[in-house]
Amino acid sequence: MSSTEQPADSATSTGSTNTSNPNDDGMSWWYRWLCKIAGVLGGISCAISGIWNCVTFNPLNIAAGVWMVLNAFVLFLCEVPFCCQFIEFANAVAARADKLRPWQKAFFYCGMAIFPVFLSISITTLFGNAIAFATGVLYGLASLGKKGEGVGYARMQHQKPGDEEKLTGTTDGVAQ
Repeated sequence: MSSTEQPADSATSTGSTNTSNPNDDGMSWWYRWLCKIAGVLGGISCAISGIWNCVTFNPLNIAAGVWMVLNAFVLFLCEVPFCCQFIEFANAVAARADKLRPWQKAFFYCGMAIFPVFLSISITTLFGNAIAFATGVLYGLASLGKKGEGVGYARMQHQKPGDEEKLTGTTDGVAQ
């Protein structure tokens, strides 16, 4: 293979005609990083609060604490898999998590964060899961999509009813 053939092959394989890109979910790069940072912070808060919650004699607090530590592990595994290099299946799970749509991640993260609160409602479980829940909310907002075209909407709002008939060429519902 000559050196002139390589750029053509790489251009076709990474061309813009590929519409099956799993990362093309309408999120900008900074919002994607915001979600990842929120996921890491949520994992840290879940881990610390979960360990603190396990230091008790109440079995429901222990169960909620174990669930919170599990939430932290899942958040780290999905958002920053390089932190879990010692686990063989980490890259496979992270690749599968990247294929999920933002609304699916939102549902999953919010559900994971709510469950320990139902087990044992306390300040530790509420504040420990708040950032993990906020990560789900951020992904949920990403699933709503980008803001609509403001100029076109403002133009429609400032039109008078007669102007609309002039633009469409109709009067009283009858085309001219």
